[in-house]
Amino acid sequence: MGLNTIGRLFMPKNKIFYDLFEDVAITVHKMGSVLKQLVNEPDYDKRASLTSQLEDLEHVNDDHTHKIFTELGRNFITPFDREDIHTLASALDDIADYIYASAKKLNFYRVNPNDSGIQKMAELIESASLHIETAIKQMRDMKNLRIITEALVKVNSIENQADDIFDLSIEKLFNHENDFKEVIKKREIYQVMEIATDKCEDAANVIESIMIKYA
Repeated sequence: MGLNTIGRLFMPKNKIFYDLFEDVAITVHKMGSVLKQLVNEPDYDKRASLTSQLEDLEHVNDDHTHKIFTELGRNFITPFDREDIHTLASALDDIADYIYASAKKLNFYRVNPNDSGIQKMAELIESASLHIETAIKQMRDMKNLRIITEALVKVNSIENQADDIFDLSIEKLFNHENDFKEVIKKREIYQVMEIATDKCEDAANVIESIMIKYA
C-alpha cells in the first residue's frame, strides 16, 4: 500500500485513535519515569506516595484504553486494522499494568530498592517506554519511518539487556543473600520488572507489524 493510500486512510474522523494512543503512550512513559524515581527514593513513605501516584496513572491509562475500545465499536472506518488497534491498545495496557505491579511489590514487601538489579531494570523500563512513546507519536502520518524503526530497534535491544540483568541479578541474589525471604521477594520483583520490558517489546512488535502493512 502506497503513501497516498495511507493518506486517504488517515482521515479526520480517524484522528481520535491517534489522540488516544498518544495519550496512552504519554501516560505509560510517565509511569516509567515515576517507577525510576521510586526505586531511587530511600524513604519508604515517599515510595508509598509514588506507588499511589502510579496507581492513579494506571487508572488514567485504563480510561484511555477503554475509550479506544469504545471508539473501535463506534467507528466503521479506522486508521488501520481493527484487530491491530485492539492488540496495540492491549499491549500498551499490559506495560502499564506491569509497571504498577513492580511498584506494588516493592511497596508490599518493603524491599529496599537500593539494589543494582532493581535500579537498572527501572532505567530500562523508563527508556523502553520513552521509545514506545516516540514510535506511537510518529504513527499519526507515517512520514518518518526511520524514527519509528530506530525506536523499535532500541526497545528490542533494551529487552535483551533486561534479560541479561535479570540473569545476573538472580545469580548475585543466590550467591550473596542468606535471608531466604529476601531471595523470594527480590526474585519476584526482578521477574515482574523483566516482564514489563517484555511487554514493551510486544508493543514494539505490534507497531512493526502495522508499519509493514501500511508503509
